[in-house]
Amino acid sequence: MFSPFKDYLIQKALVNDKYVPFYLKWVSDCYSFLSEPDSVVLNPEQTDRFMKYLAKTHEDGQVKQASNALRLYNYYLTSLQKNAPVNSPEAESEWSLLESRTKEALRLRHRSYSTEKTYITWLRSFRGFINEKTPSQLTNGNIQDFLRSLAVERRVSPSTQNQALNALIFVYRHVLEKDIGDKELNAVRAVYKRRLPTVLTAREAHAIFDHLPGIHRLMAMLTYGCGLRLQECLSLRIKDIDLEQNIVVVRAGKGDKDRRTMLPESLKDDLIAHISGIRGLYDQDREMDMNGVYLPGVLEKKYPNAGKEWGWFWLFPSKSLSVDPRTHTVRRHHMHPASLQKAFKTAVTKTGITKQASVHALRHSFATHLLESGYDIRTIQELLGHSNLQTTMIYTHVASKNILSVRSPLDT
Repeated sequence: MFSPFKDYLIQKALVNDKYVPFYLKWVSDCYSFLSEPDSVVLNPEQTDRFMKYLAKTHEDGQVKQASNALRLYNYYLTSLQKNAPVNSPEAESEWSLLESRTKEALRLRHRSYSTEKTYITWLRSFRGFINEKTPSQLTNGNIQDFLRSLAVERRVSPSTQNQALNALIFVYRHVLEKDIGDKELNAVRAVYKRRLPTVLTAREAHAIFDHLPGIHRLMAMLTYGCGLRLQECLSLRIKDIDLEQNIVVVRAGKGDKDRRTMLPESLKDDLIAHISGIRGLYDQDREMDMNGVYLPGVLEKKYPNAGKEWGWFWLFPSKSLSVDPRTHTVRRHHMHPASLQKAFKTAVTKTGITKQASVHALRHSFATHLLESGYDIRTIQELLGHSNLQTTMIYTHVASKNILSVRSPLDT
């Protein structure tokens, strides 16, 4: 019974693949503890008895994971009892076609590869949820049921729930050409709960920089000094750095928007040395007649040799070649985001900082420190590339010195 349950978890994307073995272990331990056959749906009393036993010798995180595993297994057994029909070969063919058409629609609208992967993942998860239906039989009510299952059964965050909704809206509107009214959308869209961003002090930021090695230190300092998102930093090209005017051009940032931000004077020498160093990597690729780097949109077709020009080369290129997942072209891509993320996490641990700081905290810190230095909110909005001023206003809640210099009555 556990082998089909494993397939069920993976197919429905209920948990991350790396956690599946742990989920199977908790279920197996529970049924062994209760001496019950694994085909029996446990009652709350039995589950509670095992959880109390587990809590005596395991950490809270493990107990919570075990509880979630048993809840999913009970739901799995219950769904088996409903004898839901299995998709026919014709239905399988329809779903495969829908997936292919969704990819085409995303690429037609120049959506990023990460967006494509996310939307396809949600489409597959949705397919697993409404197992017995074909794409032509889908209704708006299926979306509502799926989102309810995410909120109630999987207890996903509001942002994750809305991400799933956005993916399905795209499929319905642009692929299936089904209309979804605003009233129906508002009924299922999760209400986002505002959370204050994690902000590092200037001392904490520099302490982290001191524990980062070479290239990762430069990337982190550029992210903080320019207010960049991680992907924006990774996607920088040689031509995006203007050393004379102290400007960094961010191209096709979030929302496919371009913007300019300042280049920290203190990083110019390091950048010059870094650019000189990667020139050797570029020359090596040209000597080996490698394919040029990836170009956005239709530029690769319009200017087929532009990807081989020095100006388009990545500022932070990967040391190894990779295969483009869309065109299957072997070329040099920029560094993987996990490289900086892992190094940053290690550096935070070494500094002893207890804040839940990620690379993105550097962008939050950039905005907050500018606000504390007296720069107006509109300027900060432009530097961050925010469309809505309300998004930038969140930093007024974490700035240590507010604009009005209000003092607590206890201090007066």
